[in-house]
Amino acid sequence: MNGINNVNNAAAIRMLQEMQAMAGEARTAPVDKADGADGASFGDALRNALHTVNDTQQAAAAQADAFASGEDIPLTEVMVSMQKSRVAFEATKQVRNQLVDAYRDIFNMPV
Repeated sequence: MNGINNVNNAAAIRMLQEMQAMAGEARTAPVDKADGADGASFGDALRNALHTVNDTQQAAAAQADAFASGEDIPLTEVMVSMQKSRVAFEATKQVRNQLVDAYRDIFNMPV
């Protein structure tokens, strides 16, 4: 039982380190210009984000299927990838909700 807790703690620590690394990258990433002349458009950025979320979900499903079929994949890795997939989907859903709210606000503005 203690070995399982050590594995879970190690997986949690590894995931926390990955999240901290991503947060550091986000803080130091260069900001694109507002006119979009040099960078990708908002639509391209959104499309790339959706493809990334889709890839994450497909990878998690593939790991879960492989684990279920008896391949030698640690359960902790499967669970971590499933959680990453869930968090990515929830974040995407929140962005979508914010975009829909913004669209409704603009649509309802008086001319």
